[in-house]
Amino acid sequence: MSIKLAIVYYSTYGTNHQMALIAAEAAEAAGAEVRLRKAAETAPAEVVAGVDAWQAQAEASADVPEASAQDMEWADAYLISAPTRFGIMASQMRAFIDTLGGVWSAGALANKAISAMTSAQNAHGGQETTLLSFYATAMHWGAVIVAPGYTDEVIFKTGGNPYGYSHTQGTGFTAEARDAIGHQTRRLIETAGKLA
Repeated sequence: MSIKLAIVYYSTYGTNHQMALIAAEAAEAAGAEVRLRKAAETAPAEVVAGVDAWQAQAEASADVPEASAQDMEWADAYLISAPTRFGIMASQMRAFIDTLGGVWSAGALANKAISAMTSAQNAHGGQETTLLSFYATAMHWGAVIVAPGYTDEVIFKTGGNPYGYSHTQGTGFTAEARDAIGHQTRRLIETAGKLA
């Protein structure tokens, strides 16, 4: 059985978009069927247009479909990636999550494997609290949290975050970073297969 994985991300400047692309590549290599989706932008268009890097990312990802409740119903597993804003997930991703009341109340989010990734401007910018606070949402859904833990040496090489991969904005994606994202993605798919 091929696992259906929804990778849902929000990205202001491109970091989480790149993380989602790396995860999608790893998932497809592992035999999963992948839907790459982005959370809708909620900031006013004039605000986005006023920041060159933000506008560039909006243009670069214009062809990526926006996430929907139907994508969440379709999937066997979820990989969520969003930047940290003041120690929690960016409001654009929270806004998407807040649209899922109907599928949640129908039980369509329960018993599915879920994992999350994040980024911040600096190494201690709230990444762990972002992931932990999101996992509280996953618990409300009845989803099965699949954090990477310390299940591979690459976790130590990329900062040692057992809750999910976290990236420092502005730094490149090294081979180790790609390996950590790939490991987390494969672990998620493997767990989803066991649940299915």
